[in-house]
Amino acid sequence: MRAYRVDKIRRIEERAIAVEGVDALMQRAAAAVAASASDLLGSMSGGRYGRHVMIMVGAGNNGGDALFAGVRLARRGVRVTAIRCLGTPHAGGLAALIATGGRLVDLDDHDPTVAYDLVIDGILGIGGRPGLPDPVARLVHSVEARSIPTVAVDLPSGVAADTGAAPGPAVRATRTITFGERKPCHLLHPALSRCGAITVVDIGLGMDHDETADLVGLDEDGLAAAWSYPSERSDKYARGVVGVDTGSDQYPGAAVMSVYGAVYGGAGYVRFLGAKGPAATISAQLPNVVFSPGRVQAHLFGSGWGDRADGAEVLARVAEQGQPAVVDADGLRYLPKPAPASWLLTPHAGELASLLERERSWVEQDPLRAVTAGAEQTGATVLLKGATQLVAAPDRGPVLVAVEGPAWTAQAGSGDVLGGVCAALLATGVDAQRAGQLGASVQAVAAAEHPGVLAPQELARAIGQTLGHLEQRSRTR
Repeated sequence: MRAYRVDKIRRIEERAIAVEGVDALMQRAAAAVAASASDLLGSMSGGRYGRHVMIMVGAGNNGGDALFAGVRLARRGVRVTAIRCLGTPHAGGLAALIATGGRLVDLDDHDPTVAYDLVIDGILGIGGRPGLPDPVARLVHSVEARSIPTVAVDLPSGVAADTGAAPGPAVRATRTITFGERKPCHLLHPALSRCGAITVVDIGLGMDHDETADLVGLDEDGLAAAWSYPSERSDKYARGVVGVDTGSDQYPGAAVMSVYGAVYGGAGYVRFLGAKGPAATISAQLPNVVFSPGRVQAHLFGSGWGDRADGAEVLARVAEQGQPAVVDADGLRYLPKPAPASWLLTPHAGELASLLERERSWVEQDPLRAVTAGAEQTGATVLLKGATQLVAAPDRGPVLVAVEGPAWTAQAGSGDVLGGVCAALLATGVDAQRAGQLGASVQAVAAAEHPGVLAPQELARAIGQTLGHLEQRSRTR
């Protein structure tokens, strides 16, 4: 799954319009929207004839797509009412709708008691600003309150196409029909939660264009295919040796969770090289862990360190040796400048804000901008944890997006487990950006396979089971 910022989508569209013409593209878009709306009407009520559809229409081509979709529905016997929400509706689309028996009502004259079977959202397109004016917001709220199925054209009106932000009122769609390529809002929360089921339709924009994607997402099939599974020839070293230096006498739990993540993330050999306090607990729960120094193929540092006098020295030494590492939580305070690109930093929004010397709100307003800035300024690869988990490398290539997971994983210790899983991937030779995406994704999939509350160590065990399921899935494709 690829997503492109608005400026790139505009360039793709301009090239297609020069070849195909805007009318041809609009009719293809309208056909896709009408087909989805018709399918939804049929699945809800078993029929389409006589059903009543509202089109929330704004100005421009997005509204034109919605109006021409209404024309197609009207020809199938659907009653169509367009509500003028913003600006002047697309002239051709409106004339065609009226000619087929549809009607136009100004928002101020709309009767809120009229019953509708389905709504098409054609208020704003990719050029719209997030949020909606109060009168439009009230209409959108009434649609949501009455649970009327809604098909959004390109994106739900009110969300920000490039950032996925939804700072004010926005449409909550049942389905979103987007054209040519996804936009960042189709991969990023909170906008993603308002898109419903997303369908990408090729309307002739040219899928072989040369624009570089800004985001690259992953689904479960992609995760299953990409994971580094052991083969019949693999020994414990081929599966990777992870050196874990996390936790402290003050924060022993971070050490325990980190080791769980490395073990159940598939490492062939785990050495715990951290504080002595947590060692007894780790040994009792995971007797396969070794507590002596030796060969290490990837490191995990930082979570639960607290204030550590030798933190900068420890990280500098590993950086000089050129070994890959995951650095989390307290370890982020001791990074060398620049940090190696082969290192994976795993901050949440507050920690990334501190690294960038910004307010947390700056990160949360545009996570894509923030994670890219984090990679550029630190020199390392950065996994920004949160509702949408993003991984940026310092080479300014596409940002990777992890599989979405349930909100239950937002609990103390989950990040420690994630660090261990990512370190296990690094130890097998997976590059830092891919390790971040795969590690965050497998944790999300494991949580989805075991719905409800799981303590982080239980989720780590579930990750081990999920990897078995994913391996079987990869072999059957």
